[in-house]
Amino acid sequence: MTGRRSGYGPGPRSTRWQARRLNPPNPLWGSNGVVFGPDGRLYVAQFLAGQISAVDPATGDVEVVVPPDGPVQSPDDLAFGADGSMYIADLVPGRVWRRSPEGEYALVSDEVKVPNGITCVGDRLFVNEMRMNGRLLELFPQGGDPVVLTDGLALGNAMQLGPDGCLYYPHMVSRQVWRIPPDGGVPEVVAEDVHDPVAVRFDLGGVLHVLSRGPEGIVTRGDLHGTGSRSLVTSGVTGLDNAAFDGENRMFVSSFASGGITELHPDGRTRPVVPRGLDGPYGVTIDLGGTVYAADHYRLARPEEPDPGASGDVATELLQPFAHGITADGGVLHTTSQFGTVQTYDPATGTTRTRATGLDQPLGITTRPDGTLVVAETGAGRVIAVDGTDTVTVLAEGLDHPVDVALDAEGRCYVSDDRRGAVFRIDDDDGGDPVPVADGLGAPQGLAVHGDELFTVDTAHRRLWSVSLTTGGTRVEAEDLAVGTPPGTGPRPAPALFAHGLPGVAPRFAGLTAAPDGSLLLSSNGEGTVVRLTPTRTGT
Repeated sequence: MTGRRSGYGPGPRSTRWQARRLNPPNPLWGSNGVVFGPDGRLYVAQFLAGQISAVDPATGDVEVVVPPDGPVQSPDDLAFGADGSMYIADLVPGRVWRRSPEGEYALVSDEVKVPNGITCVGDRLFVNEMRMNGRLLELFPQGGDPVVLTDGLALGNAMQLGPDGCLYYPHMVSRQVWRIPPDGGVPEVVAEDVHDPVAVRFDLGGVLHVLSRGPEGIVTRGDLHGTGSRSLVTSGVTGLDNAAFDGENRMFVSSFASGGITELHPDGRTRPVVPRGLDGPYGVTIDLGGTVYAADHYRLARPEEPDPGASGDVATELLQPFAHGITADGGVLHTTSQFGTVQTYDPATGTTRTRATGLDQPLGITTRPDGTLVVAETGAGRVIAVDGTDTVTVLAEGLDHPVDVALDAEGRCYVSDDRRGAVFRIDDDDGGDPVPVADGLGAPQGLAVHGDELFTVDTAHRRLWSVSLTTGGTRVEAEDLAVGTPPGTGPRPAPALFAHGLPGVAPRFAGLTAAPDGSLLLSSNGEGTVVRLTPTRTGT
């Protein structure tokens, strides 16, 4: 069972469009904390998916064991106790859970802020906080107040007991590795200037491995209890998150940026166990040279490669937290983050310019011919413009939940509102007031214009709609799109956008764009692909 695809059909159904995936579906929608369970399988916390899966390292088979419609909202790390219980760090709501071997859930604590790194030492349970001045605590599943071992962590993360009996943990911001005895004491720095440390792990021989969250996939190995030597291995796995060693001392790593599970050999060679792919995708765009870019939450990705590798991996253009909306404009890419920013990235120079900050959940974005950016500011219920001097002006307000924007050949702006089930037009002739163009569209998100037709993605009914800009008529163009929540999945509470001032979980967004040749590019965020829809000559 590949949980990401469960509940979806074989693909879009249409007589007017031919569908082709630009990349394979992603079986693991993000992969964060990993640990081997009592059954020998590798258990994977999936923060963005809100679920936990078990992977057979021999076959790569994936089974969802903690579904997204259960009590756990945003699992980021996990550990197993001596009795086989699973302990889960539920980051955004600030909860730590125990899942018994029988599958029953019990809340261990809701007093940990942004819980992340978690580990068991026999029957004892320890967790740290991924925030500035974070704490490292011991929790007591059978009851009792948490005990703080230390504070002052500069964003804690994955930790483990070392061969000397101390707990080792990273300070992500200060690029250090620290240790402290489980019974408390004075914390001690054991490694400085470590490359973007995100996880601390020991192999069966007691060698320290520190994973980097950077684009190169660097692992720093340190012989702390021997020669003290340090060496670097570059894996090429962008956005490493965590690692686990099996009984044969084989190392398996996860990636927050692209999911999947990869075996990493000591010499840097890799073997895909579960292929990597897209965590979203969210917005999608195509530049004048035909290169497709997807905004994939933690990165800008290129899902279409001239000669894709056997692993089906998607190329990373840039690690950029947290990219959601995207549009190509000449040689640059403009992006939005639902955490409040608008940025412009130049692939030729590798530079990024911040255009606006402090916005309320900006999402869809497009560009006028004069370079002005038009943005759907979803949380504020309005559409804004950002000009060449980065001045922000309001084009329209009073919308319920504007998601995406698109322009027609005359420069008129259209905006989708997935709560009203409608698309509106905004132009100067209307005095800035949104004018309904079409309604009854379910939950329209991604929006694109080609010629005199407007297209939008209905995530509620998983349909592609067209709207004639001349007659106002609507038509269902395709059905069974792999977008939104999979059929049969129960309702789940939406994790908060922010947690103690840090980013939480951003809502999903099924983007859509029109290519110059008349095809459409769709973010199939239910399976982790970008789908190209090409008009058929026989369609009616």
